[in-house]
Amino acid sequence: MARRLAAAGFPLTLWNRTRAKAEALADTGARVAATPRDAVAGASIVITMLEHGGVVSEVLFGGGCCATEHAALAGLAPGALVIDMSSILPEQAREHAQRLQAAGVTALDAPVSGGTLGAEAGTLAIMAGGNPADFERARPVLTAMGRPVHVGPTGSGQLAKLANQMIVGITIGAVAEALLLAERGGADPVKVREALRGGFAESRILEVHGQRMVQGDFAKRGSIAIQLKDMRNAQHTAQGMDFDMPITDELAALYASAAEHGLAELDQAALFKELQRRQKAV
Repeated sequence: MARRLAAAGFPLTLWNRTRAKAEALADTGARVAATPRDAVAGASIVITMLEHGGVVSEVLFGGGCCATEHAALAGLAPGALVIDMSSILPEQAREHAQRLQAAGVTALDAPVSGGTLGAEAGTLAIMAGGNPADFERARPVLTAMGRPVHVGPTGSGQLAKLANQMIVGITIGAVAEALLLAERGGADPVKVREALRGGFAESRILEVHGQRMVQGDFAKRGSIAIQLKDMRNAQHTAQGMDFDMPITDELAALYASAAEHGLAELDQAALFKELQRRQKAV
């Protein structure tokens, strides 16, 4: 994502909890900062892309990884726009926006979908929640990374991302189970996937994750752990709405089982291995 912004001509200052990850982007011409406060100094637009809502709060406001005097809030200029592209709870996005607004800073929650491939190609799906005027201000920056869509008020971007992750997680499970059924019955899963392409079962998941499954390629792009985190965020959000999600609940349990059996840091497609393990146990 940083490389796409640099290629579009935006000057960058970078900070990462693991400094080497920021330094690896020095060839873009970006400056590497020592602290979040240093990174945001003088910036009109700030982007956060972090593991979960707790870390976003620490980086913005202090605590944990960042002392309060080194957190972003200490260096943000009045009128700056913070775009959080992390995948966090909608309630956390609303809380962060309220705290930033109290300091004279505006905010968008704009999580993404598309994985490392979409990030590299600049084709990420970007789901933005917040004030429409702030979205328009952010549009040129977001467009450098993908296809931004304003989906509603603050927190709505995170709701859209939860919907995305529910569809992704459930579909990965469906593709894995279907390919394993075909294999158990004597069909070639490689050819079954090929036969299904272009029909009503076609999807980006069948295309990309299905290929990983039949090739046994489970190297981490996304991960079982992150998928499980997102499914649990969806469950938490649904509980607050008194909304029943039996399909998501079932798949979340499967991802949890996969993590418990040592697959947490493999690609989401490794749910195939968990379902395969269950068949061998029958």
